Amino acid sequence: QVQLVESGGGLVQPGRSLRLACRASGIIFRNTVMGWYRQAPGKERELVARIETGGITNYADSVKGRFTISRDNVLNTGYLQMNSLKPEDTAVYYCNAWTYLNNYWGQGIQVTVSS
Repeated sequence: QVQLVESGGGLVQPGRSLRLACRASGIIFRNTVMGWYRQAPGKERELVARIETGGITNYADSVKGRFTISRDNVLNTGYLQMNSLKPEDTAVYYCNAWTYLNNYWGQGIQVTVSS
């Protein structure tokens, strides 16, 4: 059974940082493209950042320079370091693990940026 479990979300003030983690089980994590998506109320789910099996990364324009995606294939865990958070970063964040044959999602975790 495949599971992706996110952790590290919560309430934070603008300008502060959070680090999200996504622990994978039941899959060969190093063979997946791992991504973070988010969905704000009333909006569609959007890609935040993605890291390929070889380590190549790409980011949404809105988070470039502030967020960093990384992965640890030994721990089967992906990370999203979020710095200089803004109120518009408030959303439910989802971990995704993709291969050509399968597409897996975590349950989502709330991130709220507010003073």
